Amino acid sequence: MEKISNYIGGELHAPSSGKYNESINPATAEVFSLVPECEAVDLDKAIQSAQSAFPLWSRSSAMERATVLTKIADLIEANAEELALAETTDTGKPLRLARTIDIPRASANMRFFAQAITQFSSESHATPDAINYTLKQPLGIVACISPWNLPLYLFTWKIAPALATGNCVIAKPSEVTPYTAYLFSKLCIEAGLPTGVLSILHGSGAGIGNALIENKHIKAVSFTGGTATGKKIAATSAPMLRKVSLELGGKNPALVFADCDLEFTVQELVKASFTNQGEICLCASRILVEKSIYEDFKKRFVEKVAQLRVGDPLEEENNLGAIVSLNHLEKIKSYINLAKEEGGKLLYGKEVEAYNNRCKNGYFLGPHIFEKLGPNCRVNQEEIFGPVVTLASFAEENEALSMANNSNYGLAGTIWTSNLNRAHRVSEQLQTGIVWVNCWMNRDLRTPFGGMKESGLGREGGLQALNFFTESKNVCVKY
Repeated sequence: MEKISNYIGGELHAPSSGKYNESINPATAEVFSLVPECEAVDLDKAIQSAQSAFPLWSRSSAMERATVLTKIADLIEANAEELALAETTDTGKPLRLARTIDIPRASANMRFFAQAITQFSSESHATPDAINYTLKQPLGIVACISPWNLPLYLFTWKIAPALATGNCVIAKPSEVTPYTAYLFSKLCIEAGLPTGVLSILHGSGAGIGNALIENKHIKAVSFTGGTATGKKIAATSAPMLRKVSLELGGKNPALVFADCDLEFTVQELVKASFTNQGEICLCASRILVEKSIYEDFKKRFVEKVAQLRVGDPLEEENNLGAIVSLNHLEKIKSYINLAKEEGGKLLYGKEVEAYNNRCKNGYFLGPHIFEKLGPNCRVNQEEIFGPVVTLASFAEENEALSMANNSNYGLAGTIWTSNLNRAHRVSEQLQTGIVWVNCWMNRDLRTPFGGMKESGLGREGGLQALNFFTESKNVCVKY
């Protein structure tokens, strides 16, 4: 059984405490690796290493930084199969998904910001007697904390722009799914990333996570995860007057109008609802359908969902793999029970029974669909983060918007219509940071990513990320 190592000072290290926690393969419920439980002494070493590295790294040219990030992107591609299998083993997601989405996107993140930093320009403003120009300077040592659902995908999404802009990074991957971050540290060594520029510390949020966000040397925190944790990070950071970027939960609405391409819409919303077992913050969870097509949509949607296969993530034909952990499985099941208590009608959903011998003890759950739940019930207001969706009908556009915006969250929404005027009109009024029209998860890495309300603060992606990880300084030179 492999012991995962921390990455500090350009080398792999055991935790100073000697303490490890078990990492479980959710498809088999078996321990497959041991995860370090870091403490303050490990963080101190990472801080010291970053402080030593920062002067040289921050003054290196954009092209020098881009070159090493591109090498890492190349190595991710060269080791794609090993990384995909590791991601599936750690998360329970289908190997097909890890191969086609997670690992290619991780490589794309590194390559995108390697290229973006070479195009990152500053402003100048001339007046009759002076010229003003803006310097974009790195912040120093920053913290990047990534979640368990898309481990390497979102880990690289954070560290790539931070490194590209000349910062030193101390990263904490989720203790639930740390394995690909550990493999990534080996690729950084192979690529020749300078010593101390990146440290990867493993452990719990209550332990090393708290120590990291409370450390006075951390100049910014980029976090993706639950809203409650995000609020704690914001409260801790506020007295320090430091930057925070918080990508938090979602309760995403899908608005289906009668003039949509119904068959296509059903097909795409099945993907939007249940990809990655519904364990994506962008998944559709509240599907709102115009009354005139509600019954037809419901029939087609249930029929399509019933065709999804749940089982061993290593088997190509399976659409859904295992839920990430036993604790999370029990949480999702509690919401299924709550939906019934709140008066919901179960349209589809059952315990999955048939597995191969390898996965007989795994944490599996099939997709569930409910209707007849009120807009204010807990199941329609709280993030479940699993394969559970609700259906409801609306009479007209304003009612659809009212239902969609009736949420403390505001991350993403989808609109399904052939009416271009409606698409623009509803997009403008939908209280979400991201709107997809007749599509889902169509991502251009140049665009801003983030949510409103309790879905977070700030934006990631493109220039937004490069600006977040830099300080703007105006220089005025009088003629």
